[in-house]
This record gives sequence, C-alpha cells and structure tokens, in this order.
Amino acid sequence: MKKFIATACAAAFLISSGCSAVLPTENRSSAVSREAPQAAESKRGYVPMNYPKQIGMWLPYVKFPEYMQGKSGEDFRKSVAEILEDAAAESVNTVYFHVHPNGDAYFSSDIYPKGAYLDGNYDPLEIVLEEAHKRGISVHAWINPLRMQTNEQMENLPDSFIVKKWIDTGKPFVKNVNGRWYLDPAYSETVELLGGTVREIVEKYDVDGVHIDDYFYPTTSPGFDSEAFAESGASDLAAWRTENVSRFVKKLHDTVKERDKRLLFGISPQGNIRADYETQYADVRKWGSESGFCDYIVPQIYFGFENETMPFLPTLDEWVKLTEGSEVSLIIGLAAYKLGREDKWAGSSAELEWINDPDIINKQINAVKSSGADGYALYY
Repeated sequence: MKKFIATACAAAFLISSGCSAVLPTENRSSAVSREAPQAAESKRGYVPMNYPKQIGMWLPYVKFPEYMQGKSGEDFRKSVAEILEDAAAESVNTVYFHVHPNGDAYFSSDIYPKGAYLDGNYDPLEIVLEEAHKRGISVHAWINPLRMQTNEQMENLPDSFIVKKWIDTGKPFVKNVNGRWYLDPAYSETVELLGGTVREIVEKYDVDGVHIDDYFYPTTSPGFDSEAFAESGASDLAAWRTENVSRFVKKLHDTVKERDKRLLFGISPQGNIRADYETQYADVRKWGSESGFCDYIVPQIYFGFENETMPFLPTLDEWVKLTEGSEVSLIIGLAAYKLGREDKWAGSSAELEWINDPDIINKQINAVKSSGADGYALYY
C-alpha cells in the first residue's frame, strides 16, 4: 500500500519544490478557508477543516480491492495511515474519499447496501476521518450521484433496497444502460434520494465537505428518458437534461449547507467543456460562475501539453476564464496516473508524451501556480 502512494508522490509531488506554497496568496472564495462564516456547531461539536489553497488527492474505489478486500479494520487503518502519512509529508491537505461509487456505501448507511469491496465489519469512512484529521487533512466524501449497480449486483441485493424496489415495480426513476443501472435525474423522487444520500453522510459524520465527479447522464440516447421528456412539455432535449442535472446539483449543495455553511461542496467535471455540455449535460459555466451550486470546481484536465485536441495550457486558460470573477474556487485536476503510460487518445504526435517527459506533472503544477487557479488535485 505504501508503494501505491509513495510511487505517485515521487512522480507527482517530490519533483515539485515548495508544495506548501503552491498558489497565489489571494483567494477568490472565502468558503475554502478556516475563517469561513460561522454556523451552528455540529452535534458533535466538530468544526469543519478546510484550506484556502487546496492540494487535493482522490482515494478512488478502484483501489479498494488492494487494501480492503479480505482485510480487517486494523489492516485497513494501517494502509490508510500509510497513504495519509506520505500525503501529509508532501503537503496534501485535502482528500476526496470514495464513499458512494456504485449505489453502495463505504460508510454506515440506512439507504444503501454495503460496498461491494467491503467484506470486513468496520466503517471505512470513520477510519479515514480519524486518520486524516489527526494529520490535519480535510476529508470530502466523494459520491457518484447517478451510477448504480450492474444487473447481476442488483439481483443479489435485498428486495428492501429502494432502487431495487423501483426496478421491481416498474418505476421509471432508474434506467438500464449497457447492463448497469442509473438514476434518471428528471424525477423529483431521484433528486430527493440524492439529497437524502448527502444528508445521511453530513449528519452522521464529521466530514469537511462533499465531492461529486463527472458521472452525470450516462448516454445521449433520446430513449433514456423519452417518457419524462414528453411529459415535461419541453422542446429542447439537451437544455431540459442540462436543467435536470443543475437541479440535483443544487439540491446536493443546499443539503450540505443546511447542515453547516462551513462544509464545502465541490464538483469535478471532465476537463473538456464542450463535451461536458454535449455528452453529459453538465452546465459547468453556470456552476463555475454563479453562487448556489458549488464552492469549488475541479476540472479533470487530464491532458498533456501536446494533446492534439485538448492541449493542457489552452484548456487551463479556458477554465480560469470560466471561473474568473466568481466566488467559486478553481482546483485543477491532474492525471498523475498517466505518468509512464501511453496516451492513445492524445493523437499520434502526443501518444508518448507521458513516457518521454517524466517532468510533465511538475510542469503542469507550475502552470497552475501561474494561472490564478486556487489549487490542484492529483489522481493516481
């Protein structure tokens, strides 16, 4: 486990000097700060801990088999402690921990079944919170809002699971796309379920924020929600879907803030702005410029400098302009996981950039420092 984070840190952090002062001292948003506006104390008296200059790290569910399956709670704690110890040593101050990736729960939930990779009798989120907070690291609970289980997984879940009930009774609130179930955000029932998901987390745990990533509409096919679209009376499918996504995003934001205004809500969309609108109906311009949708936005700019369609520097500039003048903090998502790998989607002239240039992440971090963005986050 230590090899996982140490290798990533060696590649992505140690090559960058001065990580503790990675961004300009001015910060557009007072929300991302230890000095955030005061709100009622949590029932446990916990004060949310967040930083003006965010240096983030994702802890994704795809790594869970490595340090969760077949392991005890103490084994898991040891692995998490090693990850966070290395991360803290390299100035990481925020982790996004995957608590709800596929309609399941890596926390104690009254709504969702236990996470597919969790075969021990312990609470992963509680352990991550304890180990992170003792090191001064903020924890944001990371959820995938619409993505649910596969057909096979759903069949093996209890009939009492609300999503399975919807499927069994023919409710239109959940749809199957290529063998996996997805919530349809057109319905108030699904929006309320998503609100309940976030409410359960922020009421039960001393998290510092909630974080969602880029799993919005799973398909552009008109058949996905044709019934709801017809009933809506709308004439523009793309605009209608875009409003549906923004409605549930606002619901999640407002649910977080109802609990404690100092808690943060962040969104991590894909880095290609045009594709955000055309394939996922994600209104990133609204979210990044208007209040009431998110405190910070983390575009996944997982492109090299030589990428033929989305070169890093122009893409970074697009996002800086998108959030310019707003109170939404801009955190740049960087693809440390691509180091040493061929990038087949970058175009023939850029396929080997991540192999030929081992200093690429360092260069991107320096570009972020100079851009006016408010931080960066690394996906290993």
